[in-house]
Amino acid sequence: MSGIRARGLPALPGLSRFPELNVRTYVTIDGKPGVFFFSLDAANLPAVWAARTFYRLPYFHSRMSIAEKDGWLHYSSKRHRTEAEFRGRYRPIGPVQLCASGSLTYWLTERYCLYTVAGNNIYRADIHHMQWSLQDVELDVESNTMAQSAGISLPRTPPLLHCRAASKFLFGRYSAWMSS
Repeated sequence: MSGIRARGLPALPGLSRFPELNVRTYVTIDGKPGVFFFSLDAANLPAVWAARTFYRLPYFHSRMSIAEKDGWLHYSSKRHRTEAEFRGRYRPIGPVQLCASGSLTYWLTERYCLYTVAGNNIYRADIHHMQWSLQDVELDVESNTMAQSAGISLPRTPPLLHCRAASKFLFGRYSAWMSS
């Protein structure tokens, strides 16, 4: 995550940039497409606390690292006090492009709100960002128990993967109806 801030406020040093990993699905409520998170892992304890407290999001504090080596981005996440972890590496393999409106990639990445549930209530938070400039990605996974820890079994089909151009952000989708 980078440049995270409340609308109208500046980004706070130490709180607005940190590694994050999520397990999510795609939903539409009252005609507004968004994302619903089964889990979010972050290496920033104050951000985890704030997201849990103010947005009721299922954030977990994790030990995380991102390192570049030989053209690959090595990414790891280990959730504290659980077996949930991800270890892998990825690299861009295609040109930078904006996804076409109406495409599956557009449908997956251009969502401008998130939903969460607390008690019997559904809450929505709007998200503001420019359209993502994306690149296709090659991925090599060493270990991934993140979806499993949320009670989700991933299909064995090859994932559709993208990263945000010139960054360390990876977007992955494992089927048209299940995401990681």
